[in-house]
Amino acid sequence: MNDFLKEEEKLFLQTYNRIPVNISHGDGVHLIAKDGTRYLDFIGGLGVNALGHAHPGIAAAIIKQSNKFSHISNYFITDIQLEFTAKLLKYSNMSKAFLTNSGAEAVEAAIKAIRRLRGCDGKIFSLTNSYHGRTYGALSLTDRENYKTGFEPLLPNISTIIFNNTEDLERKIDENTVAVFVEFLQGESGINLISSQFIKLLKDLKHKYNFAIIADCIQSGIGRTGKPFAFNHFEITPDIVLVAKSIGGGLPLGAMLTKGEFDNSFLYGTHGTTFGGNPVSCAAGLIVLNEVFENGLMQNAAEIGNYLKNELEELKNRFPDKIKDIRGLGFMIGVEMNDNCNLLVQELMQRKVLTNCTNKNVLRLLPPLITNKNNVDFFLYNFHEIVKINSGY
Repeated sequence: MNDFLKEEEKLFLQTYNRIPVNISHGDGVHLIAKDGTRYLDFIGGLGVNALGHAHPGIAAAIIKQSNKFSHISNYFITDIQLEFTAKLLKYSNMSKAFLTNSGAEAVEAAIKAIRRLRGCDGKIFSLTNSYHGRTYGALSLTDRENYKTGFEPLLPNISTIIFNNTEDLERKIDENTVAVFVEFLQGESGINLISSQFIKLLKDLKHKYNFAIIADCIQSGIGRTGKPFAFNHFEITPDIVLVAKSIGGGLPLGAMLTKGEFDNSFLYGTHGTTFGGNPVSCAAGLIVLNEVFENGLMQNAAEIGNYLKNELEELKNRFPDKIKDIRGLGFMIGVEMNDNCNLLVQELMQRKVLTNCTNKNVLRLLPPLITNKNNVDFFLYNFHEIVKINSGY
């Protein structure tokens, strides 16, 4: 074991399967280890680093805001919070925001908003294989038994609908339903896209029973799929949109965005946060929104992401015994292998490409939105070489 991993084991609760690379710094789409090795980063901070590493605009914004103040509490409102939130609402087409520190906090806020306006006895649904976070409310929605074991009982009146199963959807939704949480493009479970048929029926049932639709775009938002949010690929307007990850430029920031009746979810004192909407995070986040929505990075994710997906489809056709499926949108791509992909991740790392294996056999690609064709070609070359040479994937 490396010395830095031995030190980590002494200091930290062992909740993470650490990657055995000691990072010194980042540079755009690359991470550089202390020994000078340069890695192409297709993990992207698990969808956080939309602008890559050490972005000069983010660094300058952080310094500028820190020189004014880094925190003054939410008893005050600041210009940077106003500017950031106005732009976030503009591109989400929502009305109001509650700023948080993380995606899990945004999910918790949405559960509280539903309970407060619709009562605590109504049924809330998420979808099978969903991931909404690790705090108790978010975990109650998350359909991953290995995350829940040992933490029961969780919140009551929350259950699941089978992902993309219209019969199960119609069977379970009724007049007692108050909300359905939807990841339009599931990340943790292996990059699974919701079907148009499922969404059409969901809209029809909403019209009949008047429940709320909550779009969890924590991983699939802010231009990553080639559109502002994953739900924009469908003809639907959610009641609540949940965002986080990339919106803080690497700093902790999330939001619950509302519309209609949910603009009045909370009154004074009914909900709050100490650090949510931190001015330094908002300053960094404003740079992200500008670059993604106004300086072409969303379009880059659509164009280069489509190129990446098409090239992977060709490899799937050439190696059907090793590659089972290619899924995703923009720069949120899943490569489903026929076997566990942990060894594949290790071999890619040896070739200086960092990737992530999720749901046992899906190679998850979340490159920064600044990724260009040359970066993609470097990944494709090394992925192709490994698949071509080796067996057992």
